[in-house]
Amino acid sequence: MKSLFCTLFLILFISFHAQDIYSKAYGNQKNPSVIFIHGGPSGNATLFEGTTAQQLADKGFYVIVYDRRGEGRSKDENATMTFKESFDDLQQIYQNYHIKKANIIAHSFGGIIGTLFTNQFPERVRSLTLAGALFTQQETYDHILKQAKEHFKNDPAELKLITEIENLDKNSASYRKRCYETAGKLNFFDMPSPTPESKGLRAQYEAGEFYKNNIRNPNSPIKFYQNEPLNNLDNTSALKEIRKKKIPLFAIYGKNDGIFSKKQLSDLKNMVGEENFKLVDNCSHYLFVDQQDEFLKFIKLKLK
Repeated sequence: MKSLFCTLFLILFISFHAQDIYSKAYGNQKNPSVIFIHGGPSGNATLFEGTTAQQLADKGFYVIVYDRRGEGRSKDENATMTFKESFDDLQQIYQNYHIKKANIIAHSFGGIIGTLFTNQFPERVRSLTLAGALFTQQETYDHILKQAKEHFKNDPAELKLITEIENLDKNSASYRKRCYETAGKLNFFDMPSPTPESKGLRAQYEAGEFYKNNIRNPNSPIKFYQNEPLNNLDNTSALKEIRKKKIPLFAIYGKNDGIFSKKQLSDLKNMVGEENFKLVDNCSHYLFVDQQDEFLKFIKLKLK
């Protein structure tokens, strides 16, 4: 009787907490599973879901999107934003959708989470695809500020701001935030020459329900840096460990994604192997919108 009570309590506990996480599946459950991990902290999966999830499912995948606890549509004031919590969220997704093993596609900051999760729970991951994903964070910040110094070399006010950023604690939310604000000033997240297709996808997204639910929690980065001791990571060793564990590792990046240096991308290509690495022309950080066809072709080729 006691055992039955404990089991029922556990089921109710899981069911209650499952409601905290927004998620949705696209495609046939019999197809290979793909879980998309969005960026952040303070991100969500609305852009990918509103433009690409169904299109990827149409290529023969069972695609699951979700917003991490406390971010986007998964509102939770008690969320801690730690990696452990992110792993718990992922495990919950596996459980809710009855998945034993999945292909993970990780975008931006989601790449840090996806890499750490794959390294810690290799039995859960069929493959890991880094899509415009962070992997050596300090190198990214250094690159952004170096490019900014060159761009603003004749602007004393901007150079003063860059110096202020350099003097901040590099393991702080403020440092991260101001580095990315600087990248925004340099148009590092913008597609150089928008195509009719990419303009159409953006317009479709902005006119629809997903854009209305593009919820950003400004407290997420602050909580993350308060509660998570592992930040500003270099995941080089973790990626090498994943390769040793024989888990397929793929990487697709925009050639014009300004937050990554040529050295970073060259190092990553060497880690994953040239045959598993793709740089996409006329493409920046949101490659599944900038060059959706190229993105889908790569994913289908590698994951099938």
